[in-house]
Amino acid sequence: MIEPLEELLAALSRLPGIGRRSAERIAFFLLAKPGEGKRLAEALAGLDRIGRCPQCGNFASDGLCSICRDPKRDGTVICVVARPWEIPHLERTGEYRGRYHVLGGLISPTKNVGAEDLAVAGLVERVKAEGVREVILALEPKLEGDLTAMHLLRVLKPLGIAVSQLAHGIPVGRDLESADELTLGRALKGRTPL
Repeated sequence: MIEPLEELLAALSRLPGIGRRSAERIAFFLLAKPGEGKRLAEALAGLDRIGRCPQCGNFASDGLCSICRDPKRDGTVICVVARPWEIPHLERTGEYRGRYHVLGGLISPTKNVGAEDLAVAGLVERVKAEGVREVILALEPKLEGDLTAMHLLRVLKPLGIAVSQLAHGIPVGRDLESADELTLGRALKGRTPL
């Protein structure tokens, strides 16, 4: 095979969720439409201009991210997420108008990731300095998310602020028999009065 094409296939195959066959489809599409390849190359080159917001840890292209710069956001509420790519999912709901804090991962003893490896100290500093009254934990509903939530609760509660977490339960459109016991248990514990 042609060396530049093989290099492209190898690079595409290293991306998450892209195997050799998907890489070939993408590469051949780009070869068939040269303008698309050029646009993709320019977009990829632009990634060098993206860094991290020094305040919350979100992706940003110029200092503070757009959410931290927005004066209309409620600075007294911080939603904690593990990774920056989780923020757009929450933003698309249109239900949240506060700020965010990115931990940079979750506590995971099996991966040797402890609380000291996460941006917990930065969160505590923000809570103290910014007059935060509530922290919402939007962490994955699995063991690592639970361990991280327990640690955060332990360090945030003494600060006298409200700490809450996203409700866990049955997805809309699913029936009870398709839900596992853990999900059903969490749905029962997180029930709300009508």
